[in-house]
Amino acid sequence: MATLKDIGLAAAFNIGSAFAFFLAFAILKIQPFNDRVYFPKWYLKGLRSSPIHGRALVKKFVNLDLQSYIRFLNWMHDALKMPEPELIDHAGLDSAVYLRIYLMGLKIFVPIACLAWTILIPINWTNDTLSTVARIKNITASDIDNLSISNIPQGSQRFWAHIAMAYAFTFWTCYVLLKEYETVADMRFHFLLTERRRPDQFSVLVRNVPPDPDESVSELVEHFFLVNHPNNYLSSQVVYNANKLADLVEKKKKMQNWFDYYHLKFARNNTKRPFIKTGFWGLWGKKTDAIDYYISEIEKVSEEIAAERERVASDPKSIVPAAFVSFKTRWAAAVCAQTQQFRNPTLWLTDWAPEPQDVYWPNLAIPYVSLTLRRLIMGMAFFFLTFFFLIPITIVQSLASIEGLEKAFPFLSHLLKIQFVQAFIAGVLPGLVLKLFLMFLPSILMIMSKFEGFISISSLERRSASRYYLFNLVNTFLCNVIVGSALQQLKSFIHQPPTEIAKTFGMAIPMKATFFITFIMVDGWAGVAADILRIKPLVMFHLKNLFLVKTEKDRESAMDPGSIEFHAREPRIQLYFLLGLVYATVTPILLPFILVFFALGYVVFRHQVINVYSQEYESAAAFWPAVHGRVIMALVISQVLLMGLLTTKAAALSTPFLIALPILTIYFHRFCKGRYEPAFIRYPLEEAMMKDTLERAREPNLNVKSYLQNAFLHPVFRGDDDRDENEMEEIMKWENESDLVPTKRTSRRTTPAASKIGSSTPSSQHEGQMVP
Repeated sequence: MATLKDIGLAAAFNIGSAFAFFLAFAILKIQPFNDRVYFPKWYLKGLRSSPIHGRALVKKFVNLDLQSYIRFLNWMHDALKMPEPELIDHAGLDSAVYLRIYLMGLKIFVPIACLAWTILIPINWTNDTLSTVARIKNITASDIDNLSISNIPQGSQRFWAHIAMAYAFTFWTCYVLLKEYETVADMRFHFLLTERRRPDQFSVLVRNVPPDPDESVSELVEHFFLVNHPNNYLSSQVVYNANKLADLVEKKKKMQNWFDYYHLKFARNNTKRPFIKTGFWGLWGKKTDAIDYYISEIEKVSEEIAAERERVASDPKSIVPAAFVSFKTRWAAAVCAQTQQFRNPTLWLTDWAPEPQDVYWPNLAIPYVSLTLRRLIMGMAFFFLTFFFLIPITIVQSLASIEGLEKAFPFLSHLLKIQFVQAFIAGVLPGLVLKLFLMFLPSILMIMSKFEGFISISSLERRSASRYYLFNLVNTFLCNVIVGSALQQLKSFIHQPPTEIAKTFGMAIPMKATFFITFIMVDGWAGVAADILRIKPLVMFHLKNLFLVKTEKDRESAMDPGSIEFHAREPRIQLYFLLGLVYATVTPILLPFILVFFALGYVVFRHQVINVYSQEYESAAAFWPAVHGRVIMALVISQVLLMGLLTTKAAALSTPFLIALPILTIYFHRFCKGRYEPAFIRYPLEEAMMKDTLERAREPNLNVKSYLQNAFLHPVFRGDDDRDENEMEEIMKWENESDLVPTKRTSRRTTPAASKIGSSTPSSQHEGQMVP
């Protein structure tokens, strides 16, 4: 168990690491040849030029301005200087609202920390319960635990202070959540009203289009919407199953990159032709000329691409029963997206179309009827992933201690007796090992979300984020508290009767705060500081610049601005909300460590959002209801755990006063859900009509159909590579039909005659097939 001295060493180690990262970043970012790594967003916007051009050879690589080295922390001031409205214009609403999560953490925990340190820590510290019990019952305790609720004797009247603080913390947290929800909802409405024109504002995605032998999917969709939205329908774009074609195009790009690499290598030294082995990863196989090999491979893939493109264009089976449908106005799109189109609610399903950059094209080809099964399978897989992960967590908890390492590795006994090593193991190792275990989890969860069939990148990230949070809740928090406490108090459990174990848990759970303090410092201090250094993009950019870059366009493509990665970073923030709210009344000494994380994260990621990250999509803060809900969940968990803890502390008379807290919190959540969540799910018709009216006044001659013509065409058909005009005309042959599609069937609007499908009577038994 970490002592105050161990925590001090861990703090010094992580503060030193963070300072080293900041210092390295400050030096690297002012070097001219690193400018594209640390300011790629400005290059992508065309607002920054390379400082290398027009300089002497030395100045192209090294900044010789000594004053710029002295001002190495100026980037913090620059990151905070940009006002929020300008930040929204520059980086988008998603980025600005993401930063508000860190700001909300500061708003919640600064007053809570002040109250807890002023009231609770003196109350906890002025007792000697732990020192007395430790001598009698062999319970392990450190000087940090003397500042926790564990140091208060059984049945003490001092627990009333903790109950009063629990109410104060809950009311303050709910107040901040309410104000933030209201603010973000207003920001979203203002953003949607003032945002530039986008194709998704006029479009819906219709799925589960019923089959019909008389008409193709394209004809059926157009006929259906011409009949049911006669004054507003504009055009439609059917969805192609072009996944195989996309794989071939991606394969050709990789081949082209390797060809460029070996071609450039030969151009620099034309005395020796480059050779490769054609086997697995080039480790074995036939040795052949690299340039000739990739030329032949590119030709083969090009032929495959042409054949697959022709198949997609000529085979009706390559069209899936889904389409992007566009309307003349935003108002009409809002009506269609938010209403039921057919008597059978499982057919002709409409929802807002994602913006083109947000569409995850591979999943559009997944049959809609298989989505439920896919999500059931992934739900079971996530369950097993979560609970099987308890095994390595338990092993880590048993080894991340002096006793555990001595037992597992007896040959290290002499090394483990060194005081510095003991302090490092107690204060740094547990948090470091846990962070390493969680490193690859976001990628695994993203793969699972893709299998489930979500059709937009934003929905994939939101799904992965929700599962990552649940995983953190079960494994990072609950498992570490329960398993870690049990291992630390193993002697006590062995020598006590079963009736006393609950009380021992009640005393041991607050002691686990020391582990989370070390985790916060490793992950939230040094980890956040390391994010700004961008080690991987830095190395990859210079490798590409050295071997592949030949033109300015190549150099731009070598930049990797990255993105916020909401699915990985937001659940990590939520873990700190959980830890802060749980330990605010239990072990308040943890709160300053969390405050440092929120402050550091706000500054670092504000800099990254302004200068580095380039978001793939803009969802207008659609993730905020999930953020709010997870903070509410953390608040309820903290209240329930406090009730359980006070029960084990013989405070049965005071515990009932806490029952009202989760009830009030859940009621508050229901109020916020009903009042503000619709703003993030539905688009008010008044707002849509207002935007349409303003646009008609400003641009009376706007041709919306021309603007939307190819907006939702699959990217492999939109690109210029591997395509000529004739191929494009063939691909688009279904898209250039007349506004009125003549149907081979008689419309029910004018006659009761039935379709060829079903019986001869036009009754509701035809509900499964739509005959407009």
